[in-house]
Amino acid sequence: MRIARFSIDGNVAFGVVEGDAQTEGGPVLDIIKGHPFAEFERSGQKIPLGKVRLLPPVLPNKVVAIGRNYAEHAKELGQTVPDTPVVFFKPSTSVIGPGDPIGYPAFSNEVHYEAELAVVIGRMCSQVPRERAKEVILGYACANDVTARDIQRSEEQWARAKGFDSSCPLGPWVETELDPTDLGIMCTVNGEQRQLGRTSDMVRSIEELIVHITEAMTLLPGDVILTGTPAGVGPLNVGDEVAVTIEGIGTLTNKVIKRG
Repeated sequence: MRIARFSIDGNVAFGVVEGDAQTEGGPVLDIIKGHPFAEFERSGQKIPLGKVRLLPPVLPNKVVAIGRNYAEHAKELGQTVPDTPVVFFKPSTSVIGPGDPIGYPAFSNEVHYEAELAVVIGRMCSQVPRERAKEVILGYACANDVTARDIQRSEEQWARAKGFDSSCPLGPWVETELDPTDLGIMCTVNGEQRQLGRTSDMVRSIEELIVHITEAMTLLPGDVILTGTPAGVGPLNVGDEVAVTIEGIGTLTNKVIKRG
């Protein structure tokens, strides 16, 4: 099912998205009682999706991101696939939802898009064995690992380059019933295709990444893992509209504005 987090009339709630653009009356949200990290019931109270503001589907304690997990992306950056996964963090303050603006940071002159599959963790977990990795996953979402590429090149740590405010668009919802092993992933800028790949091209699988990460740290419900980006990354400019579409999930769209 597709679980969205939304606001309406100043109230924030979770709901199950039912239907799509082809459905008579359009998609609706069935508000759930409680939150999606435990057993929940649908309230039966339904609201047209067009009447709410979609928020980031979760508020992660941390976003754990993986670098160079697609060989062709590593190649286009003039790098090789590392022997062990490159792990870095994006702070919770970097997360924005569908339709929220990406603020172009004043300290950068080269901001890039990076379309990625996001894994949303469903329960607290540590030292997860590979055969149980799927048990800790709530579902999957679209993400954009927006990167100040010039800063990434000039600073050894990637905290500013990848952690600035609004650098982690996430959404539009969490899809809980999905096989993530071979999904099409695409990025467009102003409607023009820039990235096109498949999750089957990942160097390391989602299960491998969960094992590697939880060897070191505890993941909490709502934490997010970004699994890397296919080849084709490139620049964003103020005024651009960037969209990440992942097969079986949907499309996450954000516009770039000048950061005031």
